[in-house]
Amino acid sequence: MSLEEKINKDLVVAMKAKDEVTLRGIRAIKSLIQLAKTDGTGQIIDETREVQMLQKLVKTRQESLDIYEKNNRPELAKIEKEEIEVIRKYLPAMLEGAELEAVIRRIIQETGAESARDMGKVMGAANKELAGKAEGRAISEIVKRLL
Repeated sequence: MSLEEKINKDLVVAMKAKDEVTLRGIRAIKSLIQLAKTDGTGQIIDETREVQMLQKLVKTRQESLDIYEKNNRPELAKIEKEEIEVIRKYLPAMLEGAELEAVIRRIIQETGAESARDMGKVMGAANKELAGKAEGRAISEIVKRLL
């Protein structure tokens, strides 16, 4: 089942349950999918692109959340937190900590990287393999530490 089909099904369920929090999150995803379909690029929306789009939604809301918390706006921060939780339900489980470090260690061995000069080579391979499975910032920090 594609993300769009899943979203449409969950939208109906949320409407029947009158779950306003879930409705806001699902409508944001549905809007993003619709924009991607009509953006004129003609790109196919595959699973990888769906994950990238959802990650971008979460990142945008996380940035807004940080601003609202910094400016002491708890009512707006609460809305962003709720939407982030709804959107994250549609993202695959992210690799973190020891799991992520183990994958990056393997990539470093495979690429033959030895120093910080080889960071670009490692980052390219890591970003390609871990697309949608880990955040770029987390990958970068671990690569820097290991090299």
